[in-house]
Amino acid sequence: MITTLNALLDQPVLLLIVLAAGAGIGIAVEKFVSAQDRARKRAYWEQRNGRKQGQQAARARDRAPDPRDFAADQLKLVMKADFRSRALLNKSEGNVFRSLDRMVIARNPSWQVMAQVSVGEFIACDDKDAHAAINSKRVDFVLMDEKCRARHALEYQGNGHYQSSAAARDAVKKEALRKAGIGYHEIVAGHTTPGDLRDLVEKLVPACTAREEAA
Repeated sequence: MITTLNALLDQPVLLLIVLAAGAGIGIAVEKFVSAQDRARKRAYWEQRNGRKQGQQAARARDRAPDPRDFAADQLKLVMKADFRSRALLNKSEGNVFRSLDRMVIARNPSWQVMAQVSVGEFIACDDKDAHAAINSKRVDFVLMDEKCRARHALEYQGNGHYQSSAAARDAVKKEALRKAGIGYHEIVAGHTTPGDLRDLVEKLVPACTAREEAA
């Protein structure tokens, strides 16, 4: 070993070649080890991310069940429950409806009074979130013209109407109706007389012409 080392010392060029070769081998080994380490880490994180994505997908499936399963669950509930018919309007609302219906038909038979109408049924909006905000809200009465379009919404304000968040809900309906070009009017219990109601109908509903009556 000493003889070999002395021989290399006597030949500087050969010594440099040996040292360079050793350094190259060392660098190659280090790169190989680093690459293996990176590969192991990458495999670990890919596996972990894969599990995480799978868990997220499972949670998404849990949050968004098959609509058919949802309908089946609803059917089971309905089949177990008892149902009964009930009045669409209470006594006061019913009295207003009958008076309003007679007055509107006398004024113009092609117009109709609709009761307890969902706002989302006669107001359209491209913004799904905005439409959802008014979709389930209702108005007490709607005056519908001969083309089956809602022209005016009438709300009956009975005793104790403005409780809890009623005013805020009414504000949402009023703004949607205003933007849709549909009139909003209130019939207030104890304040709106039959004469007031007749005047309102004459103001809102166009009189039927002789030609329209003949047709």
